[in-house]
Amino acid sequence: MDELERLEKKMQTEPTVFIVDDDQAMRDGVSLLVKSVGLQAKSFPNAQNFLDNYRASEPGCVVLDVRMPGMSGIELHEELIRRQVALPVIFLTGHGDVAMGVRAMKTGAVDFIEKPPCD
Repeated sequence: MDELERLEKKMQTEPTVFIVDDDQAMRDGVSLLVKSVGLQAKSFPNAQNFLDNYRASEPGCVVLDVRMPGMSGIELHEELIRRQVALPVIFLTGHGDVAMGVRAMKTGAVDFIEKPPCD
């Protein structure tokens, strides 16, 4: 087995944290944090980009922004459920409210976390 095959096999068996956020700085920061504890991270700038690139054979979880251009994080979560993709979802948002958090949790989100304010 060559190096590329070993890497592909590792990526298919080790869980990945998929980060979907339209804010590049947030994607970079969460990705850095995830990698600092020895986990794999893949970042996507929007929901459609994630859907276009995610392979069902990849285990992991999704960290989703709620408000993004195009499909929102809530809509992406609902689409994953519709497609029977059983990835745990954590919402990370700067624009959350109680109703949004309740909706996310009712659809099966693991957590709903507010982003720290940017000053």
